[in-house]
Amino acid sequence: MMKTPLALITCVAALLPLPALAELFTTHSAAPGIWAIEGPAEQRNPENLANNATFGLIETSEGAILVDPGGTWAGAKLLDETVQTLTNQPVKYVINTGGQDHRWLGNGYWKDQGATVIASTAAVADQTARGSMQLSMLAQLVPDGLTGTAPSYADITFDDTYSLTLGERQIEVRHPGAAHTPGDSFVWLPDSGVIFTGDIVYVGRILGVMEFSDSASWLHSFEALAALNPTAVIPGHGPLTTLDRATADTYDYLQNLRTQIAAHIDEGGDIILSVEVEQSAFSYLDQFDALAKRNAQTVYEQMEWE
Repeated sequence: MMKTPLALITCVAALLPLPALAELFTTHSAAPGIWAIEGPAEQRNPENLANNATFGLIETSEGAILVDPGGTWAGAKLLDETVQTLTNQPVKYVINTGGQDHRWLGNGYWKDQGATVIASTAAVADQTARGSMQLSMLAQLVPDGLTGTAPSYADITFDDTYSLTLGERQIEVRHPGAAHTPGDSFVWLPDSGVIFTGDIVYVGRILGVMEFSDSASWLHSFEALAALNPTAVIPGHGPLTTLDRATADTYDYLQNLRTQIAAHIDEGGDIILSVEVEQSAFSYLDQFDALAKRNAQTVYEQMEWE
């Protein structure tokens, strides 16, 4: 892949995009030494190398911490090129916030650079269960870009909370429960009020409720991070944002969908007609037409047995 010339990256106010490397990532400064690295809102393809998500970078005086590694070996290397425009510090730790491919399949690249990987026990179990399927999918979507990618799991695992101090930074990784995937976690920086949400939060695009998701627990997981009242939210998909916007695009959407499906079930409705429940208030979200009806059917299947 051709590289664009390295440009001088200057710090700007929070929420203002910085120049992106290779026209793939858009970087946002959340606070001094803390960035969101936003990948494209599109399907996985040979150009994005499965980096269609938002990642994070935390700089300290003793090294850097990367939130999510990229979706392939080549995708992690591309992400590293952007990391190097933001900090001269080596990446000492990589945190996996969940079980989706872009949350962990780049681990091998970073381990080869000497980084230690951290993930919840539930995330590693999910990665182990779905890794083969994810690699098969990526073989179709990013065929040549998959070279060198192999499952590589966390060096440090935790059940509920893991605390890390590096340089002047205190970092807390919390797994409040299942959400988009069974092992979803968020990364909280109490001193700056910045939170990296992983796939617990989608901004600007509709979230996906999959067969491995838990829509009821997802609401509780969101409530756990909202209770911290973060001043800046770095979502799993989308740009640096506020808690209000995260609530509107994720929590309110999911709450409405579950309310509508509950009423549909109470009225004797079946799964076929569940796709007609009212979701139009959220039609402004990207990929609404592609995912809203599928989400309705998946939530129906879950709520039918709650």
